[in-house]
Amino acid sequence: MAALLEQDAEAIAALREIGRRVTSALTFAEATRAVLRARVTRRITPAEERAALRALRTLEPRCAVIAVTDEVLARAGRQFPVEPVRTLDGIHLATIELMGETPQLVTVVTRDGRVARNARALGYAVA
Repeated sequence: MAALLEQDAEAIAALREIGRRVTSALTFAEATRAVLRARVTRRITPAEERAALRALRTLEPRCAVIAVTDEVLARAGRQFPVEPVRTLDGIHLATIELMGETPQLVTVVTRDGRVARNARALGYAVA
């Protein structure tokens, strides 16, 4: 969701494409914290904070949100193809894998290099 905060046109376009959007419940907590941090550290203005939070509220109902379950946490704790992986990234990657979709039918929208490298290694397209 850093794409929204940083006005990343390519990522925003990918999120607007027709198709099902699926994300971890962790995504919106992380994104909200990132927006708050950005305002507190004066990287964004209060008006930009409101706009970013509004964008998140608009996106959330358009997504299928997958809970951080014991199964997700167990998978996140195992090795990924490209290590090291931070815990929160592992949760996102585990969520992607546990969606049960054929990797060729899924595009992962991320700006995190570790997530992108692992998603590609697992057979997913990355935007």
